[in-house]
Amino acid sequence: MDDEDGAALMPIGRFARLCRLSVKQLRHYDDLGLLEPAHVDPFTGYRYYRAGQARDAMSIGLLRSLDVPLAAIGDLLAGASPADALGRVRDAMEAELDRRRRALATLEHVLAGGLPAVPVRVVHEPARRVLVTGDLADGPGDIGRVTSLCVARLPPELRASMIGLFPIDLGDRVPVTVAAVAGPGEERPGLTARVLPGGPFARAVHTGPYDQTPLTAHGLLAWCAERGHHPRGPLREVYVSDPAVTPPDELITYLMVPLEES
Repeated sequence: MDDEDGAALMPIGRFARLCRLSVKQLRHYDDLGLLEPAHVDPFTGYRYYRAGQARDAMSIGLLRSLDVPLAAIGDLLAGASPADALGRVRDAMEAELDRRRRALATLEHVLAGGLPAVPVRVVHEPARRVLVTGDLADGPGDIGRVTSLCVARLPPELRASMIGLFPIDLGDRVPVTVAAVAGPGEERPGLTARVLPGGPFARAVHTGPYDQTPLTAHGLLAWCAERGHHPRGPLREVYVSDPAVTPPDELITYLMVPLEES
C-alpha cells in the first residue's frame, strides 16, 4: 500500500516489530497524539505507518525506558529543546535519587541498631516570642530542601536560636515553619512575629544528621502513643548545634511534641 506521496505504508503490526514496540504501545501513543499513523483506513480503522516514522517511534520507546513522562516526550517531539523538555525531568530524578539515598542511610541505621526506642522526658516549656518564616514542601521528601530555604531567610545573628515546626501528620503538601527566638518588640523585615505556646512537652534528644531525625521522631511519637498521650502538634525541632562547625554525626537536636494539659 502507498500513501498520497508514494511512500510505502506498512500495517501497525509490521511497524511495531520494526520499532521493537508493541501494537498496544503504538495505539496508546496515537491516542495521546504523540505518534499518529500516516494513514487510517476509514472503513476498517486499521492504522498504517511509514518507515520514516520509525525514528520518532523508537525515540519514544527509548525515552520511556528512561522513565521520561509522556508529556515531556510530546514537548520534545513538538520541537522543544532537550534542555527545556527534559531539564525538569532530570531535576526531578535527581531529587528522587537524593531521597532514596537518605532513605537508604536511614535503613542502614535501623539495620545496625534496630527500631528506635529513644529516652523521652516530659519537660515544661515557657511561651516564647519568635520571628517566623515558612513555606510549603512537596511531600515529606522535600522537607529538608524547604527547611534550608527558610533558614536562609533568617538573619545570621538569629540562627543560633532556631526552632523548626512541622505537622505530625505529613501529606502531599507539608507546611514548614522555621522560627527564631526574638526579644520583646523585636521585628525584622520579611519575618512574622508570633508566640509559641508553652506547656508540657515530651522531649527526645536526636544525635546525628538532620535527615535521620524521623527515626527519633518515630520513637518519640511511639512513646506518646504507648502512654495514651495525644500530641497536639506541631512537632518542634530545636537546633542545639551549629551545623557550620559540628560534624553531622555529632549534631544535637531536641525533638519535642506538646502534650495535652492534665
